[in-house]
Amino acid sequence: MTTTQTSRRAWAGLAVLCVVAVLASLELTVTHLALPAIDADLRPSGTQLLWIVDVYAFLLAGSMLALGAAGDRIGRRRLLMIGAAAYGVLSVLAAWAPTAETLIAARALLGVAGATLMPSTLSLTATMFRDARQRAVAVGVVIASVSGGTAIGPLVGGAMLERFWWGSVFLLGVPVMVLILALGPILLPAGETTTTTRIDVVSVGLSMGAVLPLVWGLKEIAAGGAGWAAVTGVVGGAVVGVLFVGRQRVLADPMVDVRLFRDPAFSVAVATLAAGIFVLWGANYYLAQYLQLVRGLSPLLAGLCTAPSAAGVIVGSLLAPRLARRVRPSVVIGVGLTVSAAGFVLLTQLTATSGLGLLVAGSVTVSAGLGPMMALATDQVVGAAPPERAGAAAALSSMAPQLGGALGIAVLGSVVAAVFRGAGTGADTLGAALAAAEDGTGLAAAREAFTDGIVLAATVSAALAAALAISVVALSARRDSVIPTSRPRGSAA
Repeated sequence: MTTTQTSRRAWAGLAVLCVVAVLASLELTVTHLALPAIDADLRPSGTQLLWIVDVYAFLLAGSMLALGAAGDRIGRRRLLMIGAAAYGVLSVLAAWAPTAETLIAARALLGVAGATLMPSTLSLTATMFRDARQRAVAVGVVIASVSGGTAIGPLVGGAMLERFWWGSVFLLGVPVMVLILALGPILLPAGETTTTTRIDVVSVGLSMGAVLPLVWGLKEIAAGGAGWAAVTGVVGGAVVGVLFVGRQRVLADPMVDVRLFRDPAFSVAVATLAAGIFVLWGANYYLAQYLQLVRGLSPLLAGLCTAPSAAGVIVGSLLAPRLARRVRPSVVIGVGLTVSAAGFVLLTQLTATSGLGLLVAGSVTVSAGLGPMMALATDQVVGAAPPERAGAAAALSSMAPQLGGALGIAVLGSVVAAVFRGAGTGADTLGAALAAAEDGTGLAAAREAFTDGIVLAATVSAALAAALAISVVALSARRDSVIPTSRPRGSAA
């Protein structure tokens, strides 16, 4: 093929991968809207209802490292094809699940299949775009697609639930997977560099043993406070994580090459991704409750109010690679984080009765500032890894936000809850306070107390974003440079 033909095929392949990215994020949002209909039809217990939502995210995060490493061994396109086929079949099973137990099992397996999608997407993107500039743009497009899926998820899901049964939201993935299976072999590369050594089974067990209890514990802390079971999960996951890292150090061919963290570009990028998503997911968590519980909006209207923030990420992630050609990437990330901090300052002005325009303006500013970080830091993680480790590096760049986001929900959610309980409302949650309130004064007091918690959480987030901006620029000033026209694969982007 000529260079032009190769480039056209790469950009066409990227379009296919962007559809995958949209689906990967869309699945995380549509299920919440279907819960009332699922509850009415399948009659699950309260615990089962929570597992229907959470088990997908648990298995997604827990399987990502192992499956990213698997892509390095069997081929990233092959892994994507296997994951796409399994995802399509399991989506049909979830759509027509006759019992809550069946739906939980289908959602768990969907999480495992979903864990093949983003690592394969990012590693294939790095394979198709060898030029550093093109790769940065391509990664930015993928990140924008993820944000697009987050934005349209509540809208598409709400529209389908108004016309069809609850299982229809799970069928959204079927035509997408058929498209991938049809076009993937034509447009995606098959000859990417792989390693032939087998995956260490003990490392797989340790990675899942670290991530699963850690994510579960953080979610439990966010939902019900720091109970002994949740804290045990977090501590246990951290201990197993240390064992996992120790094993990777002694293996001749580790599942995750921890030596990558010796590269400042890699380690700073991973830490920045985790910290940035920490404040973003925390904000999404408490703002969604503000819109529904404080302002009384329906889930669909709340989704319409939060959709513009996804547009902020899209704009920021698409502009970042262009800006990074003229300015050091660390400066672009630092300025973006400063913008994000300004957005959180806007959110500190919220009251229980303030106009929704303030919330929209603040959340859009936050997300627009974080967009450059998400695009450039992801590109740095993928670009810093050697070709044979691209799958594992892509899995790390996908898992770091999952862990950072779960921690953000737990910590910032706990800040809001602590302020709310300290206000003397006599209830642990705003929902419980609203249900128990007997007069308008009690309702207003509960809503004001919850909003005060959001203001404190936004203040903490603003300080963290500003501190992260300073740290990124300070740590990266000596090694960053303007992205050149081309750079050998495996070097820091």
